[in-house]
Amino acid sequence: MPQKTDGDGTPVPQRLLAAATRLFAEQGYDRTSVQEIVEAAGVTKGALYHYFGSKDDLLHEVYARVLRLQQERLDTFADADEPIEKRLRGAAADVVVTTIENLDDAAIFFRSMHHLSPEKNKQVRAERRRYHERFRALVEEGQRAGVFSTATPADLVVDYHFGSVHHLSTWYRPDGPLAPQQVADHLADLLLRALRP
Repeated sequence: MPQKTDGDGTPVPQRLLAAATRLFAEQGYDRTSVQEIVEAAGVTKGALYHYFGSKDDLLHEVYARVLRLQQERLDTFADADEPIEKRLRGAAADVVVTTIENLDDAAIFFRSMHHLSPEKNKQVRAERRRYHERFRALVEEGQRAGVFSTATPADLVVDYHFGSVHHLSTWYRPDGPLAPQQVADHLADLLLRALRP
């Protein structure tokens, strides 16, 4: 079934996601009603339930769309015909930039993940694990090749980097002193320094 659009051509699912993201960021997931979402999106509850089975599905999609983007980009970096140090640095910086570019989505997710149904929570954890495993594989590749130090286990290196990424929504401000790419460069450089033999 084709997706209906509004006057500017925005498909209904995107309108619903945009409205939900804004409202979840402003009010919190648990304090936002389905009625508020459909009113903000200019659609009916029937339209919401046609595209999303529940408010829980909307919350899941807020995060899943960012994770899909980041997974695609990580796969591109990982599969590139470049030295491992360049691929890892690119991937490490990219996840910072894409998180900052989607800061509301990240903040909503980390504040509200506990509201997901057990099934959705399990699905999200599996998707995140896949991403982290692919990232860790880059670290391990560099360690096996002798480019990176093996003094710190790859799992700990990955946790260190993603701890920083996951906390961006608590301190990063678009009007602050650092642009997204500057933050990304600093964090990627910290990661590579931690891996220096």
